[in-house]
Amino acid sequence: MDNKYFPEIDQVIPTRDYKVYLYFDDGSIKLFDARKMIKKGIFRKLQDINLFINACTVLNGTLAWDLEGNYDETKCLDLDPIVLYKTCPDVEEPEWVRT
Repeated sequence: MDNKYFPEIDQVIPTRDYKVYLYFDDGSIKLFDARKMIKKGIFRKLQDINLFINACTVLNGTLAWDLEGNYDETKCLDLDPIVLYKTCPDVEEPEWVRT
């Protein structure tokens, strides 16, 4: 990653196995596995698969969960886009998205 590049997420697609496809503004697609994260602290709320999927969104250019449904970034759970960009593996777009 270029030191001048600040990654932003344009789109997210959550799955029923607690993973999220992350579409970055440079065209890359990465896969975030939230299975360990949802066992800790405030993120335990996301063990409810319906909340995990339905609240998953993009706020301020990163992966977030809008727990109250009002897109208030002060009341959401979000993750650092730089960390996601550096640590999540690159993947192809899933076949089921293309069809």
